[in-house]
Amino acid sequence: MAAPNIVGVNTITGITTYLSLADTNATVLVTNAASSNYVYKINTIVVANDDGSSSADITVAINDAAAGAGSNYALASTVAVAADSSLVVTDKASAFYLEENRSIVVTASAANDLDVMCSYDAIID
Repeated sequence: MAAPNIVGVNTITGITTYLSLADTNATVLVTNAASSNYVYKINTIVVANDDGSSSADITVAINDAAAGAGSNYALASTVAVAADSSLVVTDKASAFYLEENRSIVVTASAANDLDVMCSYDAIID
């Protein structure tokens, strides 16, 4: 199943996930496994720079396979997040659906500077 019928929904569960990017490797923020029977409505992705003096870049991408596999497609590519500030990558006005066998991956330009938060609805019919 590619995505559940969101007209006849049985359950919507609100989820917030977050992580601190400890290195400059691509890191999975959200994954939707193949055959999960879920679609995720991604409501908000916010990146905060907790370094008091240095800017750091963030890349946020959707991958066309779960767990960070497959090809990636940028939502934000090497966008600077100023010291002690936040960047809203997406919000309710620009929400999107993450179907089965897809993932969201984030990559920082500097280790231990950026925290990422994502809130989404897990929808199953």
